[in-house]
Amino acid sequence: MKQPGNETADVVLKKLDEQYQKYKFLELNLAQKKRRLKGQIPEIKQTLEILKHMQKKKESTNPMETRFLLADNLYCKASVPPTDKVCLWLGANVMLEYDIDEAQALLEKNLSTATRNLDSLEEDLDFLRDQFTTTEVSILLICRSNMEGNVQVPTRFQTCFYLRPAVIKIL
Repeated sequence: MKQPGNETADVVLKKLDEQYQKYKFLELNLAQKKRRLKGQIPEIKQTLEILKHMQKKKESTNPMETRFLLADNLYCKASVPPTDKVCLWLGANVMLEYDIDEAQALLEKNLSTATRNLDSLEEDLDFLRDQFTTTEVSILLICRSNMEGNVQVPTRFQTCFYLRPAVIKIL
């Protein structure tokens, strides 16, 4: 509260509340990215397994029998001749043809990137959780220290204010 512009507890509470809302927004965005990556990683692994199977079958002359998805819960049987080319969806309605080895290298690179990004997102979410706790405790301490000053506790923190007296005593 000693900084310029922080003359009253209400001003400080308003700033902390805005900061808390920014953290919530960031958490929402990071959680969406995490869900998307968690969905992509199994798809990439499955595609790599299919490529490995195709690599083994490439040497034989017998066609590979398979089923492919036409629509939800609707599959079609197909006979695929041995090939050294595959087509990969890259996104944004773009499909490119690759050699099996090139496709495998690309997917392995994408898998390592997705895994690394997921780990980074986990670290960022942990940091945000720490910031939530710090901000909540700061709000509660300001409210506690200004109980006589008729400070309005933001609605979302009123339950925290009454349920967390042990946190205040520890500090």
